[in-house]
Amino acid sequence: VQLQASGGGLVQPGGSLRLSCEVSVFAFDYYAIGWSRQAPGKDREGVSFIATTDDSTYYADSVKGRFTISIDISKDTVYLQMNNLKPEDTAVYYCAATIISSSWSVPYLPYEYSYWGQGTQVTVSS
Repeated sequence: VQLQASGGGLVQPGGSLRLSCEVSVFAFDYYAIGWSRQAPGKDREGVSFIATTDDSTYYADSVKGRFTISIDISKDTVYLQMNNLKPEDTAVYYCAATIISSSWSVPYLPYEYSYWGQGTQVTVSS
């Protein structure tokens, strides 16, 4: 499994960014895919994930109502639309994926994910 992340950048508070994660797998079934982030001096935390089995999702409380995760199966790509960005959203964002069973809830802890892409920097600052 290979993950290619893109879309980070510098944005002012209240602005928006869209992250993309292109996933190279033999079959797109039975995966949870999404994003963790790590700010300087802090542990990596789960931000948002989606299950390819049933499109169920997970959002961290800190991003609910502002971030939206989605999948474009035709492009094998997962997107994270980030709106109303805040300075505390500043971090390196990592795309991650792991194989799941169809009966599982969406995992959200970083250690639950087996495959990782390179990070992309998101900086929210005026």
